[in-house]
Amino acid sequence: MNITLVLIILLVGAFSTFLAGDKLASKIALFFSLAAFGSTLVLLSHFNAGENIDFIGKWISKPNIYFALKADGLSIAMLLLTTALTSIIIFSSFGNEYKNSKSFYALILFMAFAMSGTFLASDGLLYYVFWELSLIPIYFIALLWGNGDAEERKKAVVKFFIYTLAGSLFMLLAFIYLYQKAGSLLIEDLYKLNLSSSEQLWIFLAFFLAYAIKIPIIPFHTWQAKVYQKAPTVGTMLLSGIMLKMGLYSIIRWQLPIAPLAAKYYMFTLISAGIAGVLYGSIVALRQKDLKKLLAYSSLAHVGLIAAGTYTLTLDGLRGAVLQMIAHGFVVVGLFFAAEIIYRRYETRIISEMGGIRSQSPKFTSMFLILVLASVALPSTFNFVGEFTVLYSLSQVAIWFTLLGGSTIILGAYYMLKMFQNAMLGETNTKIFADINTQEIIVFVLIIGVLFFFGMYPKPITDLITPSLETILSQINRTN
Repeated sequence: MNITLVLIILLVGAFSTFLAGDKLASKIALFFSLAAFGSTLVLLSHFNAGENIDFIGKWISKPNIYFALKADGLSIAMLLLTTALTSIIIFSSFGNEYKNSKSFYALILFMAFAMSGTFLASDGLLYYVFWELSLIPIYFIALLWGNGDAEERKKAVVKFFIYTLAGSLFMLLAFIYLYQKAGSLLIEDLYKLNLSSSEQLWIFLAFFLAYAIKIPIIPFHTWQAKVYQKAPTVGTMLLSGIMLKMGLYSIIRWQLPIAPLAAKYYMFTLISAGIAGVLYGSIVALRQKDLKKLLAYSSLAHVGLIAAGTYTLTLDGLRGAVLQMIAHGFVVVGLFFAAEIIYRRYETRIISEMGGIRSQSPKFTSMFLILVLASVALPSTFNFVGEFTVLYSLSQVAIWFTLLGGSTIILGAYYMLKMFQNAMLGETNTKIFADINTQEIIVFVLIIGVLFFFGMYPKPITDLITPSLETILSQINRTN
């Protein structure tokens, strides 16, 4: 058994969902997403037992390209995040009706296939192919099933597509150059390259453009809020919960080990850019009237802190970043799901048009409050573990980075609790807010369960990812 099993299940699931027709599409998609998650757990057990679950085969003879998939603790952790959240996202959509649902759910599974491939690929060209493939389904999901004015939605989605594609082309150029130097794009061959400082600088910048747009890092963030707002909630969940993690993961897997000298030289600049995202995202979130846009800028602030952690080039920074990636994935999906539930009842995303929900649905209010508190890193939640570790790593570089980065907790608490107060505790909306149903409760319980379990016991994840991060860190420090 090897890691291709997960990709096969997701790809077969995408085609099966499309062929099943609109009536069964959602159930077929959920079945295959759960099968992919289950197979990932099985592969994890084989990995923990010391078995080799990698796959490598010749893909193209000239140039020398391999279909190579590598599974270490880091990639398996991201694969678990992808398959688990894909299942939750599909299940959360059951309360909505979509035209041409067979295409809608098939695109979700195909996107999960491409994102999973990105996390597993260990050949540069294969990685690039998966990276670009993930852009196609989200483009159509946002364009065809998004909300708001069709013309505005089209502008936002096309800007996102072109912007992301353009950034990725620089990464492709970097891979072409690296192939000329190594004669291969296998990641272990690229790690062995002895690049000059100027070569590393250009390679680093080429990768940075692709990753900074995808994450996004300021000032490459201009596409984010509009696309998050205009995409259907399922699309927003896929973007914020999983897709942006591709950029953060790639910094750790590809950028830092291949061009460590440039990373060290620009460390303070890169960390400052991440911290700037924390401050900018938090301040802009304070002014938002639309709930989805507020959550979009909140996400920008959190991923800015994660990016800052990766560029500390410390084990604590890398480990904290990965922990926070996973925690952020679950909490942001939960928050966008809460926003979708409100929209289903009130048909609005304007915070001032909500209110009085607590008296009508105390269950929903309680679960929403838990997610709000988790997003601001309440101790005993998963986010606290990740943010504390990242802030600790920043203190190893400069204490003022920690002070500025920690503002995300203070500012986040202010705008999130203010939003909660206005939406949940304000004057009652004239429309009736129906209590949440069993399906909605299950989604919340699954997400909250993960946040509390790993918030109090993160050891399984830290044990899984630490050996991989130590290996990557030794590669980064190889020139010392």
